[in-house]
Amino acid sequence: MSSSNRQPLWLRCEKKEFERRAALTPTTAKKLIDAGFDLTVERDPQRIFDDADYEKVGCKLVDNNTYMNASTSTPIIGLKELPVSLQPLPHTHIQFAHCYKNQAGWAAVLTRFKRGGGTLYDLEFLQDEQGRRVAAFGYHAGFAGAAAAALALAVRKTVKGAGPLTGMSLEPYNDEHAMIADVKEKLAKIGGAGGGKVKALVMGALGRCGRGAVDLFKKIGLDDGDILRWDMAETAKGGPFPEILDVDIFVNCIYLSSSIPPFVTSETIKAAGENRRLSVIADVSCDTTNPFNPIPVYDIMTTFDKPTVEVEVGHGNPPLSVISIDHLPTLLPREASEQFSSDLLPSLLQLPERKTARVWAEAERLFEKKLADAVAYEEKGGK
Repeated sequence: MSSSNRQPLWLRCEKKEFERRAALTPTTAKKLIDAGFDLTVERDPQRIFDDADYEKVGCKLVDNNTYMNASTSTPIIGLKELPVSLQPLPHTHIQFAHCYKNQAGWAAVLTRFKRGGGTLYDLEFLQDEQGRRVAAFGYHAGFAGAAAAALALAVRKTVKGAGPLTGMSLEPYNDEHAMIADVKEKLAKIGGAGGGKVKALVMGALGRCGRGAVDLFKKIGLDDGDILRWDMAETAKGGPFPEILDVDIFVNCIYLSSSIPPFVTSETIKAAGENRRLSVIADVSCDTTNPFNPIPVYDIMTTFDKPTVEVEVGHGNPPLSVISIDHLPTLLPREASEQFSSDLLPSLLQLPERKTARVWAEAERLFEKKLADAVAYEEKGGK
């Protein structure tokens, strides 16, 4: 294929702190190059894959954070949202933008594309014929969220007093084996995980995210009977659910699209008093700024260096910590990136025909609708 007919694609660096995943891995990059793509890759010291690994398969390396200099005909791919700015966006961006469900600042993100003339293909809304996402980090989000919750429980059980967790931070692991070994070792210090010592409830257990959480709990040694798997059947009666308060760890893995009764509230937590068993909530869904958030007991995102926030539980009651990190899969960056990039590959191969290829054309139509909503919202003064 002549160079003039090759599809350009630019892998940008990730600016979110602690983010080590990549939308394209060297493995996927080689497959794209072999299929007629020209790949440009920004150098990124925090990425789990070495720059040299991309260069070896034929990618052109450029300086960190220079995608703004790319031709506007070159699509820019990344994972997490761009840093907050008013700068117009003239390029086509493929990323998770977190702005289609009225999250905080959603309109400001979209109107940057309006001012710049660019286009957004939100990775969360690239869907197959059945309406399922073509690529998602759900499994590894659940897996990592359950691991983080187990680590927080281990710290909580060894911390004196009822104050916030101190001295806890999270670092991405080189691989799954290292993660499992570390979690097991820390739980062993509080007597291990099996035999009823640790009990967990996974909400959304039948989905990809929930299956990941269940698998993690199995691999660290929880007895099968101590892993409560809840999904639509168990929640049909509507919350709040007192059963959540009777486990050590609650992992929320649901995909929220509409208003539902809360799973747990500040009132139910306080009413449980000293008898509450629940110590850690891992809100993998992270709908913190969503008006439909079913866990309305906290209001901030947490981070890898400060992974927990404390819930107001009432005087004299046992402490309760929430983990609300919105990029949990980066706790296992290599495996998560390889799986996601591989799943995304068939759609990326259709990128040259994105105006007619169904997955891309539908994503563009959704962008245009959301952009119109954002413009109207701002014209009304943000109301």
